[in-house]
Amino acid sequence: MEIELLRQHLRALGARPSHEARLLRAWLQGHALDAGPRTESNRLPKTLQAALPELEAALGALARVRSEHPGEDGTRLLVELADGQAVESVLLPREGLCVSTQVGCAVGCVFCMTGKDGLLRQLDSGEIVAQVALARRLRRVHKVVFMGMGEPAHNLDAVVAAIELLGTEGAVPHKNLVLSTVGDLRVFERLPQMRVKPALALSLHTTCAALRAELLPRAPRIDPAELVELGEAWARASGYPIQYQWTLIEGVNDGEDELEGIVRLLAGKYAVMNMIPFNRVDGLDYRRPAAERAAEIARRLHRAGILTKLRQSAGQDVDGGCGQLRAREARLAFVRREERRGARPAASRFEL
Repeated sequence: MEIELLRQHLRALGARPSHEARLLRAWLQGHALDAGPRTESNRLPKTLQAALPELEAALGALARVRSEHPGEDGTRLLVELADGQAVESVLLPREGLCVSTQVGCAVGCVFCMTGKDGLLRQLDSGEIVAQVALARRLRRVHKVVFMGMGEPAHNLDAVVAAIELLGTEGAVPHKNLVLSTVGDLRVFERLPQMRVKPALALSLHTTCAALRAELLPRAPRIDPAELVELGEAWARASGYPIQYQWTLIEGVNDGEDELEGIVRLLAGKYAVMNMIPFNRVDGLDYRRPAAERAAEIARRLHRAGILTKLRQSAGQDVDGGCGQLRAREARLAFVRREERRGARPAASRFEL
């Protein structure tokens, strides 16, 4: 359900702008559509009032909790969409929420589970904001980051529509809406045109263009130095620092050359470096550096004047990093189907 089509449907049922805003606010806050005081001035037209049960059921079907996975750093939700596909949302500490924008991903980052099966389909704008409505039925949400499954730049129209609704009727402060991208130039072209101006997170992962092409094989071929300059321009224009994302992988991007490169690129920039040690993924040979090495890297960057936050890889304690819950469920479903058929799946391919 695209947001604009939802608005058109409400108008066709007789909603005036005030009714439309009231119903959207109720939905995005996780409330019943007819919640709140009823006065003569905000009374809904009869046709609209009669349609609320059906409308509420349709909105509720956009995103349902299939399973919950509490962890030390937040609760991972496997969210079922109306067509039976599933994405992941994460209830983060300090009233944050991470939402997905696609089922799967086309970028194919070699260290990420989400892109292993490629892009399966786009989420529409209603499905994206439905994750917020769902989360708000569970607890307060004051920050939304578009860092879940998918590359937001590859679904930009839907993501922009979601951001603009969340920044208005959804009552999320603009600086608390964080759009993440691997560095697609379309994002930088679109940002100045947006009514709601989000903060920006850029997936950097290395300062070496050749290595970046290996780690992010289907990301735009943009030199890390150029990407940082584009980010800096938006940081100065918006007043929000750029969050640079760096998945820290032992022996790949944790060496002295990379530390020197980070200082060279980010010195004096309005930026925060988020160092995230690699989250173990079955079937991948990459390793996370020792905790002492990761802490040393953060300290050295701090001393060099780079604001650095060493973050723990989300979901380690429940094997629930981005894409892992969905992949695990797919493996279990395959195993159950094979068991019903009396076959035994190959352990090397479906090791649980």
